[in-house]
Amino acid sequence: MAKVEKELQVVQTQKLKMTPSEAIVETLVAEGIDQMYGILGSAFMDMLDLLPTAGIKFIPVRHEQSAGHMADAFTRVTGKAGVIIGQNGPGITNMVTSVASANMAHTPMIVIAPTAGTKTIGWDGFQECDEASVFEKITKATVKVTHPSRVADCLRTAFRLAYAERGPVLYHIPRDYFYGEIEDYILEPSQYRVEKKGFGDSKAIDEAVELLLQAKKPAIISGRGAVDANAIDSVVELAEYLSAPAAVSYMHNDAFPCDHELAVGPIGYMGSKAAMNSLKDVDVLLAIGTRLSVFGTLPCYDIDYFPKNAKIIQIDINHRNIARTHPVAVGVLGDAHDASLEILKRLKEKRETNERNEQRIQEIAALKQEWEQELVDLAMVPGNPMNPRRALLEISRAIPETAIVTSDIGNTSSTANAYLKFKQPRKHIAALTFGNTGFAYPSAIGAKLAAPDCPALAIVGDGAWGMSLHEVSTAVEQKLPVIACVFNNGAWCAEKKNQVDFYNNRFVGADIEGPNFAEVAESMGAVGVRVDNPEDLQKALAAALKSDKPTVIDILVDGTQLAPPFRKDALQMPTRLLEKYAHLDHRNW
Repeated sequence: MAKVEKELQVVQTQKLKMTPSEAIVETLVAEGIDQMYGILGSAFMDMLDLLPTAGIKFIPVRHEQSAGHMADAFTRVTGKAGVIIGQNGPGITNMVTSVASANMAHTPMIVIAPTAGTKTIGWDGFQECDEASVFEKITKATVKVTHPSRVADCLRTAFRLAYAERGPVLYHIPRDYFYGEIEDYILEPSQYRVEKKGFGDSKAIDEAVELLLQAKKPAIISGRGAVDANAIDSVVELAEYLSAPAAVSYMHNDAFPCDHELAVGPIGYMGSKAAMNSLKDVDVLLAIGTRLSVFGTLPCYDIDYFPKNAKIIQIDINHRNIARTHPVAVGVLGDAHDASLEILKRLKEKRETNERNEQRIQEIAALKQEWEQELVDLAMVPGNPMNPRRALLEISRAIPETAIVTSDIGNTSSTANAYLKFKQPRKHIAALTFGNTGFAYPSAIGAKLAAPDCPALAIVGDGAWGMSLHEVSTAVEQKLPVIACVFNNGAWCAEKKNQVDFYNNRFVGADIEGPNFAEVAESMGAVGVRVDNPEDLQKALAAALKSDKPTVIDILVDGTQLAPPFRKDALQMPTRLLEKYAHLDHRNW
């Protein structure tokens, strides 16, 4: 180890003769990258050849979209930017959906995107694509390598921007720039980027403290930024000091420990009624590490819960997110951990101890108890063959505290928002507001690669499973005992619910005829189990958690027990003006 450190010090103080491929790989090593994802291609094969010797494991996927989801989950679990790579043209464009998803999720990521060689750009040659234009709106930046001598410098810039802007950055390099001879430094990350931004403006912190001291009914929303900044302990201390209910932002159920007496659960679609009823009449709202997204704060269960008159204190690392969706009384541009600690410190300086509000804590407990009972009651309604909520309840009861759960998008996957509870951070990896299907399973693989000792489980509908089941081969190949809980209701049920509510049960494109997913899994070398009742599901989960092989549990659930539409506010009852379609007009039903 000492020898390695000594060699690195030498590299930092003098230029070395290298090939561009070597400079790229050594920069990745300096960044601590030990794995990357993609499908091999001739465009970057010279670099690929170096990875085993450099100690970087290349994880080959079955579709490049999966590479992006795996890297997204890896980053959320480790805090380290994931790296993906593919063949120029189609290999890179296959990543569009997962990169867009990571961009909306504020996940740092490096997309190494080879392009056509400099001698052929513009000739519409084989696999040529202007990838920079394709990715322009779904990344935080594009860093174009303008000369082979700049490969390391540009890659450092890509990492700096990915961490600073919290999202994917496209590293765009002509395929002929991997070759040649250059002289350059290999720098430590501390030499070209800053890890933290501190607690922000001191005056803003003072203003936040004054508002919190004056508050009669404060509340907290803890988000992804609190998780990324390792700020959960300080958020808990703030909640305790204020006797404030602590909700978590949409699909970040690991942003506050669920077993704490002040935890009220998630807001947003299919979230917690306890959280929503705790928030609706607060006077000061402390939002820590959350952009308070429009979708994530919409009314749910007919509860218009987001407080209209509360004074909002918003802490965010990105200036673009402050007051972007809701007006704030105080905006704190800073690290969630540092800002939370500084607010707590100054609160205690003003008032060393704060009297515990027993009445409020009892109110929170009552709301939580009522909501927990409602969740169980809803799950116990009989289904044919099984109520999907019952399956979610059994999964939530079966998973150990260390488990990482990924959730897809869709009717059942989103209902999981109400049932999933976590005591530890970095355990809930959800598709979030880009809302693409096919996210959960490759993300579970990425999570397992990030934390091999933690069980990794994906909750996914049968529609989304059709977009991701090919990665079972990846899990088998990499010997990763990832568990897929496939909710098989024979339809795209989120959209089917719209056709139920708005189109008089006229189903177009909603139904899915799928195979026996357990048999398909077995044919791919995994364990496959098909269940249609709670008892068998319990047994299958227990066995899967002990297995050293990937397991696919094909869960047959009732396709008529559906959650409310995602965007009821965005749909309208159909009207038809042409006689040919008059019978479809809702006024003629």
